[in-house]
Amino acid sequence: MADLLRKPFGKRGKVHDITPSSAGWRYVGFGLYHLKAGDNATEVTGETEVILVMVEGKARLTGAGQDWGELGDRMDVFEKTAPHCLYLPNGCDWRAEAVTDCVIAVCAAPGKGGHGPRRIGPEGITLTERGKGNNTRYINNIAMEDADFCDSLLVTEVFTPAGHWSSYPSHRHDEDDFPRITYLEETYYHRLNPADGFGIQRVYTDDRQLDETMAVSDGDVVLVPRGHHPCGAPYGFEMYYLNVMAGPLRKWRFVPAPEVEWIMERDA
Repeated sequence: MADLLRKPFGKRGKVHDITPSSAGWRYVGFGLYHLKAGDNATEVTGETEVILVMVEGKARLTGAGQDWGELGDRMDVFEKTAPHCLYLPNGCDWRAEAVTDCVIAVCAAPGKGGHGPRRIGPEGITLTERGKGNNTRYINNIAMEDADFCDSLLVTEVFTPAGHWSSYPSHRHDEDDFPRITYLEETYYHRLNPADGFGIQRVYTDDRQLDETMAVSDGDVVLVPRGHHPCGAPYGFEMYYLNVMAGPLRKWRFVPAPEVEWIMERDA
C-alpha cells in the first residue's frame, strides 16, 4: 500500500513535517503547527519559499527581517472567512508567537528569489462557489496562478458541504506537457466538522497501478504524487482541506478521468 495517508504525530508543536524527501517526490513540502497561547515556532526557509496560513487562531509573526504584527482572526476554520497568510521567499527565517491557541500551516516549494515577502489576505480572498448539485463546494483561493505572489507555490482552501463531493469530476495533473497538462505534486490537509467524523479520498491512475482509497480523519494529510484524487464528505460531516501544489511550472492544467469526462463537459 502506498504511504499516502499521513497522521499527525502529536497534539502540540509541529504535528506534520512532510518534505520532498519524506514524500518521495521533488517539489512540495507541508508542515503544521498546533500552538498554545504563548508557544513559539521558528524556522528558516532555506531553499524553499513558504506561505504561512493562519488556519485558526492568532499569532504575532516576524520574517524576512520584518515585524508583520498580529495575524489571524478566524478562530474556527469552519467559519469559512478568508485566512490571514504570509508569503516569505527562500533564504530567510521566520518566527511565530501564538497570541491564542492557533493552527499554522507551512506550505513550501522551491524558491527562486523572484518575489518579495508580503501579506496575503484576508483582503482580496473571496469565498467562491464551484460546481453544481452535490458537487458544489466553496473556494478560498490564497495563491493560485492568477496571483503573481510566488515562484512555485499554488495554495487554496476548499470547503465541501456534508454529503457532497470535491476535487471532482476526477482529474489528474501528473505530466509536464503544458498547455495540455502540468505536473503538480499536491497535499491535502483535511479538517472535519464535527471533528470526530471521517471523509473519503481516493487516489488512482488510469491504469490502476496506483489505486488507494482512504478514510481521512480530522487533521490528516493525504499525498497526491500522481493520478486522480476525488474526495467525499459523508452526510452529517462537512469537510475542509488546504491544498498545496507545486511543480516545474506554476500553472494548473489538468486532464479529467475518462469515465467522468462527460460530467465535466456537461457541467462546464
